[in-house]
Amino acid sequence: MPQPPLLLIHQADLVATFDDQRRELRGASVLVRGPAIAAVYAAGDVPPAVLDEVRQHGEVIDARGHVLIPGLVNTHHHMYQSLTRAVPAAQNAELFGWLRTLYPIWGRLTPEMIEVSTQVAMAELLLSGCTTSSDHLYIYPDGVTLDHSIEAARGIGLRFHAARGSMSVGESAGGLPPDHLVEDEAAILKDTQRLIDTHHDQGRYAMLRLVVAPCSPFSVSEGLMRDSARLARSYGAGSGVRLHTHLAENDHDIAYSRARFDKTPTEYAESLGWLGDDVWHAHCVKLDAHGIGRFAATRTGVAHCPCSNMRLASGIAPVRRMLDAGVPVGLGVDGSASNDAGHLLAEARQALLLARVGRAMAPPDVDANGTTVYGCDLGPAEMSARHVLEIATRGGAEVQGRDDIGHIAPGMAADLALFRLDGLGLAGGAVHDPLAALLLCQPPGAAYTLVNGRVCVREGQLTGVDLAPLVERHNRLARELVSP
Repeated sequence: MPQPPLLLIHQADLVATFDDQRRELRGASVLVRGPAIAAVYAAGDVPPAVLDEVRQHGEVIDARGHVLIPGLVNTHHHMYQSLTRAVPAAQNAELFGWLRTLYPIWGRLTPEMIEVSTQVAMAELLLSGCTTSSDHLYIYPDGVTLDHSIEAARGIGLRFHAARGSMSVGESAGGLPPDHLVEDEAAILKDTQRLIDTHHDQGRYAMLRLVVAPCSPFSVSEGLMRDSARLARSYGAGSGVRLHTHLAENDHDIAYSRARFDKTPTEYAESLGWLGDDVWHAHCVKLDAHGIGRFAATRTGVAHCPCSNMRLASGIAPVRRMLDAGVPVGLGVDGSASNDAGHLLAEARQALLLARVGRAMAPPDVDANGTTVYGCDLGPAEMSARHVLEIATRGGAEVQGRDDIGHIAPGMAADLALFRLDGLGLAGGAVHDPLAALLLCQPPGAAYTLVNGRVCVREGQLTGVDLAPLVERHNRLARELVSP
């Protein structure tokens, strides 16, 4: 679909900019030129000449009855796992047992399965108002490469941070994955460099960036972690090449780090060069006060995945403590088989509710200054709907190392999500606080989702993608994968 040269989102009931002033504008309009936001107009301030120009040469979206927010940013996903949602044998397992059950199934993945599952996952994200997503692919059987995910993303239109994951330590060497699913470390590094050199775009409004992403402490060696950090940083601080892995996800994860490395996960990561403002870690459910302090001091980011953490009974991440300390935090839906959904606005609602429960239940802790910190101080006000939406927009942008997405202002990428306010799920809520109602009530699907100025969702439907045959093909492949 060609990108419109001009587009005006006109007279939204509310524009929640999440800009530096956190402005919320009633009856406002947003002008898009090409990939970027050109102007934000208060109610009644659109110049007649601009309105005439758009009507003649572009498109006007009537946004009355809608709330407009920045496009949501998904900071952690395993899109291939949409093929193994709700697999009976893995429904009631914790992390390590869940992985051991699913590794053999994932070992039968094919390039076609990667492409189709990636498109299905991205379609689901777009329909929830998500405009940027990372994806962590760390298993490469039967000729699978990360290129298959990258090509699928181009066909959907989602802004994409493709993470070249890897596993190199199998069961025989004390790791968790089966030996036949791990790769040679030299080959991993060579392929990672190839992908960066071939696909990575460090420019403003980049639609595709590469991430160096060994899978986890229990599936890769210390040497690969160090070499991966060196490789990513060899491209320079301004390259946009970042580092990502899983860390401190549950008690078994902590025990593994203690037994194998005689370190906490934070100590392990720091010893290998895996703290810094070019790094973000997924989960961090079990990050202690020392870890939070080191993450804050180094501006190391966290991808918070509340649904997955609950699904696998991993625990409740100390998100409020992280934010209070200054840790960058974004939101992630995580793997489709540990959630089992990719609705990022619904994930934000879960983050809101879980943070309130978690803060109230938190035992006393000792912070980096030696001060005893108790659980809930402000009750539900510890985490508001606006706090969580900021995590899902500005927070995600910071975690992904982007200064061109995450809020609405002139010069920012035209990544935007519009939600209707007249639906049944928001009845009685949108009239009082349309922004908070997106999370406190039933989270709606997006009416419009724009990525880089292109309308990818229009009136609740994907543009340029016939969803029914895609889902049918995906389900056929899911059956073949699980029951060959």
